[in-house]
Amino acid sequence: MQFERETAEHLVSWYDKNKRKLPWRDTGNPYDVWISEIMLQQTRIEAVRDKYALFRKELPTIQDLAACEDDKLMRIWEGLGYYSRARNLKKCAQILVEKYEGKLPADVEKLKSLPGIGPYTAGAIGSICFGLPVYAVDGNVLRVLARYFEIRDDVRDLKTVSEIRDTLRSIYENKEPSPFFSALNQGLMELGETLCVPNGLPRCGDCPLKNRCRTHAKGCYEEIPYRSPLKPRKIINRTLLVIRDGDSFLLHKRSASGLLAGLYEFPGVDQTLTKEEVEKETEKMNFEPLCIKALPDSKHIFTHLEWHMKAYEITVSEIHSKGSSYVLANKKELSQLAIPSAFKTYIDWYSLRDQK
Repeated sequence: MQFERETAEHLVSWYDKNKRKLPWRDTGNPYDVWISEIMLQQTRIEAVRDKYALFRKELPTIQDLAACEDDKLMRIWEGLGYYSRARNLKKCAQILVEKYEGKLPADVEKLKSLPGIGPYTAGAIGSICFGLPVYAVDGNVLRVLARYFEIRDDVRDLKTVSEIRDTLRSIYENKEPSPFFSALNQGLMELGETLCVPNGLPRCGDCPLKNRCRTHAKGCYEEIPYRSPLKPRKIINRTLLVIRDGDSFLLHKRSASGLLAGLYEFPGVDQTLTKEEVEKETEKMNFEPLCIKALPDSKHIFTHLEWHMKAYEITVSEIHSKGSSYVLANKKELSQLAIPSAFKTYIDWYSLRDQK
């Protein structure tokens, strides 16, 4: 079971004629490909466009990224989620500056050794930027190839992923670098993103692979690819304490590791509190509440868990220092901090963004 060279050439021709215009595509700068590939992990293109433009404006070079302060980086990344990606970008940039003269190496093994760059991203960077003969198999490519060959095994199984990758082996093996590999990998991705889509009807009539696609011949695209069910997400009930004195709010900076590491949040506890319990919790923090008001409930979904949040606005006469992990800031100052989208309901409630 091998992807035929003739079919690959047909796909490359289709890609050259039909590829979308994307801000990071065909710029000739490997930095653009690297940043976009990291941003696009588990994130839609529509959500990435504006963030990519902001990132490149604020951090135009690898050297700028390496020197960027953590709070600024998190603020730029805010809204994309999976913040460890941004932290790994900075770690990687620092290594590139120290060891590779601020450039991405044209070597897949060296790329895979860098923080945040796994086999897919290394393949994407290596092939797109340097024409290296290496595949880049993401979820879109898995779907295209599983349907093309009518592979019904679970694509969450690493053995199945390996088998799908192997269908490309003869095209890449023992070959010299060439722009062909860039176009082929991007063509497979483009096909999965625009025609052989995961939700809704695939646009088989426009697909350059339809004449040899086994799933198209049988019309069984709803069954392929097969993904085994994920484990149910863990639900955590949280109560947020929005403590303020006049125009200033108390924010807590999360620890440097774990979920939402290093980002700012409203203080809270992992349980549902009543108004009376909130009063006691506030007093335990050495604040005397003058007024406690319930705010709208909210929910945020992470990959493996959900936060179900209740929140209370607690007005106090004065917020005193709570230590280095807390900050006191007004709305304008808060607009410059990295507050994750998990708290979007309350960010919007207080209009904590776009303050001048």
